[in-house]
Amino acid sequence: MTLTEYREKEAARIERAERLLEAGVEFEDINTVYISEGVQIGKGTYIGPCVTIEGDTVIGENCRIYQNSRISASKIGNGVEIESSVIKESSVGDDTKIGPFAYIRPGSCIGRGCKVGDFVEVKNSTLGDGTKSAHLTYIGDADLGENINLGCGVVFVNYDGTNKHRSTVGNGAFIGCNANIVSPVTIGDGAYIAAGSTVTKNVEEDALCVARTRQKNIQGWAKQRGLYRK
Repeated sequence: MTLTEYREKEAARIERAERLLEAGVEFEDINTVYISEGVQIGKGTYIGPCVTIEGDTVIGENCRIYQNSRISASKIGNGVEIESSVIKESSVGDDTKIGPFAYIRPGSCIGRGCKVGDFVEVKNSTLGDGTKSAHLTYIGDADLGENINLGCGVVFVNYDGTNKHRSTVGNGAFIGCNANIVSPVTIGDGAYIAAGSTVTKNVEEDALCVARTRQKNIQGWAKQRGLYRK
């Protein structure tokens, strides 16, 4: 790219941002945002510094897109908050909060009033309205209903080394921390998965699934081996 071509490209980028500014979009710094031609952004939406929005993306009104976020070919509803996260070829419903450091991969559909928190990855999955995953979770090839809570460290084990498999979780289910959901399984409405469980079979609605070895404490074990410290 020549210097002249670069200057023309930069001028076009600034012009696109200025058009959006005039239409009611708020910018922290139009000199550090990269918005492709054709992107649609509703009025009242705030765009922070170092944000990239590209492809056939539509963003609703009164959203907050904070710094270091990238949105590509996605549809974002109204009142959505996105913080330092990546969203590709997916949709996000109204009043949902994404991030910080979340990764929404292609083929995902996040409902309204959801939470996809820090270091949560969603791939080719659906989250019903009100479903929340606050941190450190992988949701791959899964269909989750409404008002589900996923604890820290939940993993949908969707790949057996040869094929990808899909799981379903019903409305109002509770998935405890550090649980492995080994696909394909179905977890019914209102079911509870105990923390630390590895789920390999279907769980009926309203059932409690405990899939872990019972704890055993051996008294004095450390002291007998000279490991005991006062």
